[in-house]
Amino acid sequence: MTTPAATHPKEITVRGIILGVLITLIFTAAQVYLGLKVGLTFATSIPAAVISMALLRFAKTATIQENNIVQTIASAAGTLASVIFVLPGLIIIGWWKDVPFFITFGACAIGGVLGVMYTMPLRRALVSQSTLPYPEGVAAAEVLRVGTSSREGAAEGSAGLWAVILGSVTSALYAAGAASKFLAAEISSYFKVGKTTGVSGMAGSSSLALVGAGHLMGITVGIAMFFGLFLAWGVGVPVLSTYQIDSFWPLHLVAAHPDPALSVAAYAEQVRADQIRFIGAGAIGMAAIWTIGKLIVPVWGGLMSALEAGRARKAGTMDLPRSEHDLPVWIVGLVIMLSMVPAGWLLFGFLSGGPLTDLALPLVIAGVLYIIVAGLLAAAVCGYMAGLIGSSNSPVSGIAILTVLGAAVIIGMIGYRFTGPNVETALIAFTLMVTTVVLAVAVIGNDNLQDLKTGQLVDATPWKQQVGLIIGVLAGACVVPVVLNLLNNVWGFPGDPNFHAIDVAGGTLNAPQAVLISTLAKGAIGGHLPLGYLGIGCVVGILLIAIDEGLRLSSAGKFSLPPLGVGLAIYLPASVTAPVVVGAVAGWIFVKLIARMKTKDIADRLGVLVASGFIVGESLFNVVYAGLIAGTKNPDIIAMPTPTPEALGMGLALGIGLVIIVALYIWSAGQAKKIGDRS
Repeated sequence: MTTPAATHPKEITVRGIILGVLITLIFTAAQVYLGLKVGLTFATSIPAAVISMALLRFAKTATIQENNIVQTIASAAGTLASVIFVLPGLIIIGWWKDVPFFITFGACAIGGVLGVMYTMPLRRALVSQSTLPYPEGVAAAEVLRVGTSSREGAAEGSAGLWAVILGSVTSALYAAGAASKFLAAEISSYFKVGKTTGVSGMAGSSSLALVGAGHLMGITVGIAMFFGLFLAWGVGVPVLSTYQIDSFWPLHLVAAHPDPALSVAAYAEQVRADQIRFIGAGAIGMAAIWTIGKLIVPVWGGLMSALEAGRARKAGTMDLPRSEHDLPVWIVGLVIMLSMVPAGWLLFGFLSGGPLTDLALPLVIAGVLYIIVAGLLAAAVCGYMAGLIGSSNSPVSGIAILTVLGAAVIIGMIGYRFTGPNVETALIAFTLMVTTVVLAVAVIGNDNLQDLKTGQLVDATPWKQQVGLIIGVLAGACVVPVVLNLLNNVWGFPGDPNFHAIDVAGGTLNAPQAVLISTLAKGAIGGHLPLGYLGIGCVVGILLIAIDEGLRLSSAGKFSLPPLGVGLAIYLPASVTAPVVVGAVAGWIFVKLIARMKTKDIADRLGVLVASGFIVGESLFNVVYAGLIAGTKNPDIIAMPTPTPEALGMGLALGIGLVIIVALYIWSAGQAKKIGDRS
């Protein structure tokens, strides 16, 4: 006989909400830092599920569905933090000096809630009745099942918590070693190429967080990034430091004449920043547009299936099981309509008192309509992509690029005749704010369907998950502006005309996506795009797409070279990309070495959790470190009186980093063997 507990298991509980919110606050802070540093974020569902199981196992009444709600709440951290791909642009263009809390909170909260509402009607068509793989959702469900259904699972849950803790502690200590100047913050070497002015080099940050990110991304993305490094530093920098582009069409090169006062390293980085970076941006844009274009047909099919399923449900009389209960459609519609009120108020407040006050009404109307339409499309596309390739691999940057260009065209058409001081900057700023809200819609929609797939596999109630995700959105929205403002005040972002950061070793945070998005907004509205270099990048992107498609066809999908990964590696500094490649290769080697173990799956999951810990530990250390610096105004608060000599510091950073990585991989394999022996 079915028991009431089985029919109506504990799902949303006070302890689960508190635990989920606490994990969300921690992981959101970590995600903001990582996203600003490398332009990428990581999925938090699996680490959150492991932490939840490890803590709630002491409660006898805890259920798999309750653990699922915890990871659903915490998954908001992995997605909502993606708004920092746009928001720093408002600082970069000089519109903001500091990050205002309420405007930023409002943009995140409104967009996040809409992301949940927009993707709810797609659940049956894209989750329950779909063959989409949902890789991260299935993996999270497997972790929850193993962790709550067996003795082995309980042991793995405990080991998983220790994996996150050990990864976090070692990563934080390693980051502290770099901040104290005991270890070199960067391992680098630059050199001349031949007898001309040509230069090149390679650099890698002393960052276990980036290594962990590489492990999570996998070997395919790692190879793509390595190829991007080769194109940037093996081809682009040597050629463009030897020759200058005299004309782009037809392409004509002349001998370069660099400033003789520049060092080899400074000249190489100048060429990267002034030329290579924009080629990478063009490649990213082309690859992102292609990726989204390929999904138009399946997304349209998914939407049609959703409408057909809705009509069938309306006509049917069957009583749906608990695992098919969504929020009522009338609540969804009401929430969407009511959300437009604070959205309009947010955009109107953003314009009030500025140079566009007289245009506020048409701009706000256009902005709200754009959020409704573009947000719905973005949520649908991202929801489908989450099912197809996973939340972490979805080309969110492509959505952001298309969104900002569309917003810039519409807003530019409304304000192009309006003149006055700072009008252009105000139009760009308003474009970025509208884009932020739409991006929040997209990334939460991306996450919602992934979570709902996990829920389907563990027999959860959809509407309770949707409520849980909204709680996570509101919690994450409280953290994003605080951490973003703190990091801005300590490290700052490249190109900020009001730069007021404290002089800290390591320079500004790259904020690569925000720099790219703000550059596109400026160019679309003011005509300041470096079209020549972007055009070369588009050509490179087309070639990369052709290579990728050729590999997929010739190998029946076994091999690929993701163009977005290559473009990102061209765009980012080598110091950021190289450790990611190292992490991807290290993770691949680890998986190969454990392939013959009976408990290889457990070892693999523990390795993933160690990598997640690397990201969390370093990111949280740097957030706390930023707080100490901001409070004391002393950038050397933990620095040694006498830094380690450069060569020795690099050697120590490389050696200690390798020891930590190898030791924790060995520990993961050993723990997996012990768990297997107990079962």
